[in-house]
Amino acid sequence: MSNGTAQQDITTAIGTYLPYLRRYARALTGTQSSGDAYAAATLEAILEDRSIFDTQISAKSALFKTLHMLWASTDTSAPGETAVGIEGAAQRHLAKLTANTREALLLHTIEEFSHAEIADIMSIEESEVVHLIDVAHREMADSVAGRILIIEDEAIIAMDLESLVSDMGHKVTGIARTHSGAIALGKSERPDMILADIQLADNSSGIDAVNELLGEFGDMPVIFITAFPERLLTGNKPEPAFLIAKPYTEEQVRSAVAQAMFFSSTETLSV
Repeated sequence: MSNGTAQQDITTAIGTYLPYLRRYARALTGTQSSGDAYAAATLEAILEDRSIFDTQISAKSALFKTLHMLWASTDTSAPGETAVGIEGAAQRHLAKLTANTREALLLHTIEEFSHAEIADIMSIEESEVVHLIDVAHREMADSVAGRILIIEDEAIIAMDLESLVSDMGHKVTGIARTHSGAIALGKSERPDMILADIQLADNSSGIDAVNELLGEFGDMPVIFITAFPERLLTGNKPEPAFLIAKPYTEEQVRSAVAQAMFFSSTETLSV
């Protein structure tokens, strides 16, 4: 492969997979600003030295591998500026986790990489990937149970989500199908977390409903569910840390809920 062709392939990969890289970085760090900073640093590193982009694996894996090398080289436990609020709580929680477990779990459940691909990305053995994911599930399952508001207009999906989070030990405070219903339920019984669809039954916005509730209560974990995640990962506006694409899997929902409750770090999404 010629140098020009290789550079074109790298450029194409970045353009195609950047939204998913940013989603991973955001969920990994817990905030849009931190996640985007890592994604930007990844692109800068590749532009500075194309040789770090591993052409022996898939382009998507190579892009994530570059970000992971930067993340792994950063001492996130080192003393520094102390964060406050939910971000500070997230930092304290992270210090208790087994190393590399969240990374492996996110790559597997949210980004849907195979065990073999994760091994390439993290530069570890595939058997270790399996072990890390098992540990992550156990540690996340021990996170504090909470009260969850579900905003979803499709009855079957709402019932499925209610069953999943209830099985995890959380209490569902209610299921809303519209913007007004979500506001009413949220205000009548304040949740600890919101699980929200984007488009609601009356053509209202789940994003607007979430923003109004966050304005009322302040920061709390939020997971958005949408059939078009790319539309919410443009970098042009505040975006959610946790975003699940439809159709989702049970493992994706369980992982995202556990991590959102554990990490407690979603920012308001404005449109």
